[in-house]
Amino acid sequence: MQQSPATDPTRVAVVGVGTFGKQHARVLSNLPAAHLVAVVDHDLDRARTIAREYDCEALGSAAELAGRVEAAVVAVPTQHHAQVGVELLNTGIDLLVEKPIAPDLDSADRLIRSAEENGCILQIGHLERFNPIVEVIRDVANLPLFFEIHRMSIFSPRSLDVDVVLDLMIHDLDIVLDLVDSPLERFEATGIPVLSSKADIASVRLIFANGCVANLTASRVSTEKIRKLRFFQPRQYVSIDYTRQDGYLSGVDAAFQLTYRKLEAEKGEPLARQAEAFLDCIATRKRPRISGKDGRAVLEAGLRIIEEMERHSRVVAATMATPDT
Repeated sequence: MQQSPATDPTRVAVVGVGTFGKQHARVLSNLPAAHLVAVVDHDLDRARTIAREYDCEALGSAAELAGRVEAAVVAVPTQHHAQVGVELLNTGIDLLVEKPIAPDLDSADRLIRSAEENGCILQIGHLERFNPIVEVIRDVANLPLFFEIHRMSIFSPRSLDVDVVLDLMIHDLDIVLDLVDSPLERFEATGIPVLSSKADIASVRLIFANGCVANLTASRVSTEKIRKLRFFQPRQYVSIDYTRQDGYLSGVDAAFQLTYRKLEAEKGEPLARQAEAFLDCIATRKRPRISGKDGRAVLEAGLRIIEEMERHSRVVAATMATPDT
């Protein structure tokens, strides 16, 4: 798509202004490199409320964006990502699509193919990659061999169209797959529904070809919010708190003396940093940090985990249904 001169802000819209979409609108309205032209929602009253707050236009359909904007954020429910995304990509609009990229691999492939055919940027909103402390640990991770990750949230009616794996755990799946330079070989997974019809809590163990093991726990029915990642590598232990955006690295030196270093990052809002990276990709036409293909790879891992959780549930149900002999 033909870009505006570098001195002009990118004309952008947000499609879907529910809980998370309105945060995208807030961030984009405050960035000098963006001009928030419109917000789109099937609930036009909701769109108008957000539009008044950020001084932009309210629209009821993504089809109305053709010719008005250069880029858009797609924050509609996951099952509509491909339908809305392909429609926009086919009009030459660059996209940031919320995670997960799509509900299934065929839909993800449709998005990727449409972006390639139309020469458009397709960035996937794996927000935690833009957490400043995550960028720090990428520099210190040389051979992670064991992970312990916990992501807990208080229950919210948001994102109940997907289970906890594609809602919350997918952030940590993305980071582990990025940090471990080895194929995912096998895994074990369990999960159960608690307050919704889909799994609300899950525990997963990933085993990679190089021997790395990652234990991930995610819950959206916790009484507190926890966002912590720890990993071990030769002679070093790294621990971070995603929310505080800090951590530490401990280990032993060549003389086997204990060492300790606090890991600090320049604080920043991941959502704003993600938006800035998206706008930079639009201006430079460079590959996004999390491309459509990256988003697809994480989705594939998540779907495999869900299949294993369902298999495990069937085994448990069959066992409970079998009378004692």
